[in-house]
Amino acid sequence: MKLETAIREREGAAFVPYIMAGDGGIERLIPTIVELEQMGATAIELGIPFSDPVADGPIIEAAGMRALEAGVTLEMVLNHLIEGNNRFTVPIVLMTYLNPVFRFGVQPFFERANECGVSGVIIPDLPFEESLQLFSNVDRQEVAVIPLVTLTSSEARTASILEKAEGFVYAVTLKGTTGKTDVFPDELLTHLTRLTEQSRVPVLAGFGVHRPEQVRTLGNVCDGVVVGSFIVEALHEGRTGDVETLIRSAKQIHA
Repeated sequence: MKLETAIREREGAAFVPYIMAGDGGIERLIPTIVELEQMGATAIELGIPFSDPVADGPIIEAAGMRALEAGVTLEMVLNHLIEGNNRFTVPIVLMTYLNPVFRFGVQPFFERANECGVSGVIIPDLPFEESLQLFSNVDRQEVAVIPLVTLTSSEARTASILEKAEGFVYAVTLKGTTGKTDVFPDELLTHLTRLTEQSRVPVLAGFGVHRPEQVRTLGNVCDGVVVGSFIVEALHEGRTGDVETLIRSAKQIHA
């Protein structure tokens, strides 16, 4: 199923859990994806471990270091997805920094990602405007490049991004790196409402979300949420019940 279709046709608000590929061993990758799909995940954001993760907070950075120490690479992750993608139907969005894509080769990366059934890619250290130039002569086939919009993005830049956005718009909820927070900026709900009204594609809010009431609050003003640090930490600690509870909270709105 295409990414945008899956989000549009969800029950309640969309819920996209983030996991770090290879955290806990690469052999856990496919079983974890299957488990999250069974819990009701709308799509899954799959992080590629990288040694300089500038957008990641301490929880996700630590997970990336564990995966790197286990020898996990972008190519290893893509190979596992190819071998296991007949076991799940939930859309996969890769979150990777630009360096691993360059080392792999830009065109080969998109070809392999498409072969894996990957629906989208997020590259947080590549500005969306530059991605349009970098990928202008690349055949991305069915792989969407997901743009990020922040609270500090200008109106003009936001409008430009929304005009060309595909898959979904990742609305960053904090002025900083990933992590868990109990207090979002005062202007956030107004910001998300405006983005959702203006966007042709779904808008998902991410960074900081870790409680059911936050999922419901944000999911009431946009199309859903992306949750990373809480999911990574809970899975690392074996708290799958907490993960399922949070995913289910997204289905309690927009009914």
